[in-house]
Amino acid sequence: MLSASLLTALITLALCQAFKVVVYSLRDRRPRWGLFFSPGGMPSAHSAFVSALTLRLGLEQGFGSELFSVCFVFAAITVYDSFRLRGAVQLQGKVLNSLLDSFPRQGVKRLPQMVGHSLPEVAAGILVGLGMAVLLHLLR
Repeated sequence: MLSASLLTALITLALCQAFKVVVYSLRDRRPRWGLFFSPGGMPSAHSAFVSALTLRLGLEQGFGSELFSVCFVFAAITVYDSFRLRGAVQLQGKVLNSLLDSFPRQGVKRLPQMVGHSLPEVAAGILVGLGMAVLLHLLR
């Protein structure tokens, strides 16, 4: 059986990814099923996932526990990485794709452009994660 903390994180992750599928499908007026398994977009599922896990773990095990401390550190690294590092990769993908557009196609595959997160996407993910952790903790 899964722990309450892990179950909360997985439910939060699935809801964030499903939200992206619905919103981007409506926006683009075509199904975007592949977004369920892709990074990037609003809200940041990475931030929501680790925020939900960390807060629920703190609520269940105590905020002074060693397990919470470890989870908090890894959550902070994940949030930072999704914003700064993957955001830079996303920008590089956009720049390189624009360069590729200037040359004739020779079987060169375009780079993915939705891999990182903006600050609002990360903030929304954190809020969703914290909200889901509290809600599912109260419903137990």
